[in-house]
Amino acid sequence: MPKIFQPEKVSLVNNPHINEATIQQKIADNPAILGLGDLILKDKERVQPSAGRLDLLLQDPESKRRYEVEIQLGKTNESHIIRTIEYWDTERKRYPQYDHCAVIVAEEITTRFHNVISLFNGSIPLIAIQMGAFNFGEDIGLIFTTVLDELKLGLVDEDEEVKEVSDRNYWINRGTGETVKMADHLLDVINSFVPGYEFKYNKFYIGLAQDGQVNNFSTFTPRKGGLNIEIKLPFSDEIQKQIDDDGLDMLGYDRQWGTYRIRLHKNDITTKEALLKELLQKAYENSK
Repeated sequence: MPKIFQPEKVSLVNNPHINEATIQQKIADNPAILGLGDLILKDKERVQPSAGRLDLLLQDPESKRRYEVEIQLGKTNESHIIRTIEYWDTERKRYPQYDHCAVIVAEEITTRFHNVISLFNGSIPLIAIQMGAFNFGEDIGLIFTTVLDELKLGLVDEDEEVKEVSDRNYWINRGTGETVKMADHLLDVINSFVPGYEFKYNKFYIGLAQDGQVNNFSTFTPRKGGLNIEIKLPFSDEIQKQIDDDGLDMLGYDRQWGTYRIRLHKNDITTKEALLKELLQKAYENSK
């Protein structure tokens, strides 16, 4: 029978066998361990025009999203925060075609610096990840925990008194009658588990409302060649696997808005209805 034991937490900053380069290489070999999704390594020790080197540059292969990652053993401090933001700012100015997010990885993020980092969050897309190390026999295991996530922005229709409204005909002309009917079918699916929802036709998307109260846990954008939908859910490997296994046309996960972006084709509305209903219901429950 296997033995159950409590792993021993260890300090990396004082460990003679592990340094920052070791941790950097571990993340470079498998960026997914940070918990930010299925990212790829774009560059390591990236030279900055002013001075210094960015530890890691990671990228979401499904979207134009890049992560500027700075690693520090021990406690985070002022210079670590400033350096991370400087590198993020340099990269976004050099490559404005990408969406950029700064990521601080430290062995300990104290309450004081958590509060300081929180001040930037909202104006600067910033994620703070605490790195824990534990002895497992002769080996050391790393656990990465997001202690401060990027502030999620509200959708346009959620907090504006003046809205650019449109109507059904606008979307039929912008998409097609058929793709608008695909959206109608999904509205019926939503009303099968939570009655009373109706469409709100806006200029950039079709939103959802119940009794006049907006709740955009999903939005719909009819196109000529299909229906694009966004489902507001936290990213998880389980949901991603469901989408992949069911063969849905995934446009990528938008971490800034916290949405799964999916393109639906005509047959998907019926053949993939069970999964779509499950995802929409989860998004609704998550929005409450």
